[in-house]
Amino acid sequence: MARRGLLLILSSPSGAGKSTLARRLMQWDPTIRFSVSATTRPPRPGEEHGVHYWFHHHASFRALVDQNGMLEHAEVFGNLYGSPRAPVERAMAEGRDTLFDVDWQGGQQIRNSPLGRDVVSVFILPPSIAELERRLRDRGQDSDAVISGRMAKSRDEISHWAEYDYVLVNDDLEATFVRLQAIVTAERLKRDRQPDLTGHVRGLNREFEAR
Repeated sequence: MARRGLLLILSSPSGAGKSTLARRLMQWDPTIRFSVSATTRPPRPGEEHGVHYWFHHHASFRALVDQNGMLEHAEVFGNLYGSPRAPVERAMAEGRDTLFDVDWQGGQQIRNSPLGRDVVSVFILPPSIAELERRLRDRGQDSDAVISGRMAKSRDEISHWAEYDYVLVNDDLEATFVRLQAIVTAERLKRDRQPDLTGHVRGLNREFEAR
């Protein structure tokens, strides 16, 4: 049976495991597409338009915002970033889910967009703040100053946990991923996300009448 695709939002403080869970989810079901962001920053070497980002001039980006062509957008260090609406609507019509790796502000905008009724939002919490810091340090990618900045920002991000449909404490990656799979499976099976059900039930009733 056909169904509308979901808009699956994953949010978390840096280091809670969101990116790993997103990768695992797309490996589990390759039909899930990752939302490619639009940006006004220039491409870096090796980046392709439509693959890594949709690259826009400021004027064309602003025009899309004015035409409700962005599900969410924000300005970061003088450049604009956002999630284009058209590719998501195409995926929804094809019954494919779109995964968004956004912060609480981006998630809030998507939930308030015209496509908000098909949003499923999941917030990933760390088991403790000490463990969150340990994970950031074990990456070996950031300086002490960057880690301190991420830790300071995490308190604000965590304060928005109650705005989400589901909240998972990532104390064990495998167990958390199993719970995330269960959320996606259950949401796909909701009655109002299966538009062919009405026709199927009518067919069953016609069979009853023909007996």
